[in-house]
Amino acid sequence: MSDVIRNARLLLAKLKPVRVPDAPARAFRDLWPGDANRGARLLRGEFEVQGSARILDDWSPAAGPVLWRQCAHGFAWLRDLRMLGTDAARVKARDLAEDWLARGAAEPMAMAPEVAAARISAWLGHWDFLAATAEDGFRRALMQRMALDGRAIVAGLPAEAAHRGGLVVLKGTIAAAVALEEEAWLTRALRFLPGELERQFHTDGGHVERSPATQLLALQDLIEIRNLLNGCGVNSPPQLSTALDRAGQALRLFRHGDMALALFNGTREEAPALVDVVLTQGQAKGRAPLSLEETGFHRLAAGRTLILADCGAPPPGRAPDALSGLPRGADRNAHAGTLSFEMSVGRDRLVVNCGAAPAAEGGWRDALRGTAAHSTLILDDTNSSELKPEGLGRRPERVEIERQEANGAQWLEAGHDGYRRTHGVIHRRRLYLSETGDDLRGEDALEPFPGPAVPWTIRFHLHPGVTAVLQEEEGGVLMRLPGGQGWRFRARGARIELEESIYLAAEPRRTSQIVLTSDGEAETVQWAISRVVSGGNHESGGDG
Repeated sequence: MSDVIRNARLLLAKLKPVRVPDAPARAFRDLWPGDANRGARLLRGEFEVQGSARILDDWSPAAGPVLWRQCAHGFAWLRDLRMLGTDAARVKARDLAEDWLARGAAEPMAMAPEVAAARISAWLGHWDFLAATAEDGFRRALMQRMALDGRAIVAGLPAEAAHRGGLVVLKGTIAAAVALEEEAWLTRALRFLPGELERQFHTDGGHVERSPATQLLALQDLIEIRNLLNGCGVNSPPQLSTALDRAGQALRLFRHGDMALALFNGTREEAPALVDVVLTQGQAKGRAPLSLEETGFHRLAAGRTLILADCGAPPPGRAPDALSGLPRGADRNAHAGTLSFEMSVGRDRLVVNCGAAPAAEGGWRDALRGTAAHSTLILDDTNSSELKPEGLGRRPERVEIERQEANGAQWLEAGHDGYRRTHGVIHRRRLYLSETGDDLRGEDALEPFPGPAVPWTIRFHLHPGVTAVLQEEEGGVLMRLPGGQGWRFRARGARIELEESIYLAAEPRRTSQIVLTSDGEAETVQWAISRVVSGGNHESGGDG
């Protein structure tokens, strides 16, 4: 019934005349810094989205993968051209906009609510750069399209997407209402805003997509919505202030010692300066929380050592949009990395996940989503969650977690049932971080023990800045951080090997991974990562 009502509203919206002013009634500026390097590539015709670059000369489905096309039609790339600050960049922006109006505006991707809403926000946030000094015909065409898009997304509320796209739609609706002085649109957006905030954020502040990158973007959305409402003298609902406070605190949990974000669920390296700007704009105060219980992430910190662990079940899925192909589920960027962890010492990362390429072709994208690309256990070369183009299929349904602390030392015990349906077992992982931070010990087990017939491996991907040497006689791996500090990895119950890996948090970089292979006899594998004391003759901790 809801689809029938939604379709009827959309049909009526198309029949109503739309009022189009000559220019936005209220000017506002996009808050966020662009990337001059991406802007320079776009000047050459090459559009880069999260590491995947293609020539931007086509707006059709043949142009590239779904996410790449979504970003192209969403126009957030205007901030990269604006960052260049040149006449050539302004001309390029207008040329691309005119080409889109001529050849891309009728594409199903262009008309998807979250894409149309993102484009409205981008055009209005960059109006001075894009259109203020342009010819009347160009400005009028932008305003007409903006009015049509605004009317369509208002009629389609509440948004169907269960992910951040629903928040983007509300933000675009509010922006259009303010710019076009459509009070009815604003009233409708404010009606749905409290419910959307409740749907988008857990009570601990974590975003439903469980992605540090999306957490950052969603916090940016909240800031923009607050500023839009404040700018036109409208009181924000109290739920917005609460969501802002909690989301800012949650974002802090995901920062490593280098102040960039951990690489979980579609996250790539974000400039620490951008994270700082967002936290400042969001007025987030206080220290990083130790855990996001409902979202499912934990932070262990002692001395200069930091452990960030994914201890939550993936979010629910949903069928993709039939017309645009856009995913609708909150699991759209989810990885099969349950119980993976990352480790940093001071500003140096030691153990990492491999990163992400969400805008790449399916094979490469899924290789980085797979369990083997994460620092965790993989059973029988089977992903702990089934990877699908729109999200996940089979996945862990239950993730148990228990945390204890005593005298500065911290324990984390977790288990997930992602292999229950395929192999009838539970993966359990225990982590212990000493009070000094010089000794991390772990234990991985499968319950019930599957026996020697089922192979399983545990992977520890190392940051490219780490130098690693296999010490066969001593049965371990000696690692050295860029700052010169030494750490040693040892294990019991498994064979240790050092293999090649790849790090794709930004530009692809070769790196190494420590691989533990079960010997078929031991029911648990114990391992330890311990700091080498001065002199390098022994470690600060034991075998675990």
